[in-house]
Amino acid sequence: QVQLVESGGGLVQAGDSLRLSCAASGRTFSTLAMGWFRQAPGKEREFVAAITQTGSSTRHADSVKGRFTISRDNAKNTVYLQMNTLRSEDTAVYYCAADRRLTPALLTTEYEYDYWGQGTQVTVSS
Repeated sequence: QVQLVESGGGLVQAGDSLRLSCAASGRTFSTLAMGWFRQAPGKEREFVAAITQTGSSTRHADSVKGRFTISRDNAKNTVYLQMNTLRSEDTAVYYCAADRRLTPALLTTEYEYDYWGQGTQVTVSS
């Protein structure tokens, strides 16, 4: 079982930056493919970014490409989402997700993930 705890959300102004963190329990973090998703009010949850187990590959949604960056520190059991140049449309609850895989994986749909955090609210005022 893997427990994920997100932190770093908050209320910011358009153009500001935030860094979200997701800490994972357990000693096998390096076997987990990780991802970030978000859900705005009245909308379905959507993919934001994914990273392979070693961090060698990443993928970002077109809507955040060039502004958001996913990264991980396997020594700290933590994955990050650096969010720059925030926009009002980035307002959402952001979720961290994990899935254990034996081969390098970039997982972009929520159905591929077994473990989820509780979410952290990001609100961007314009």
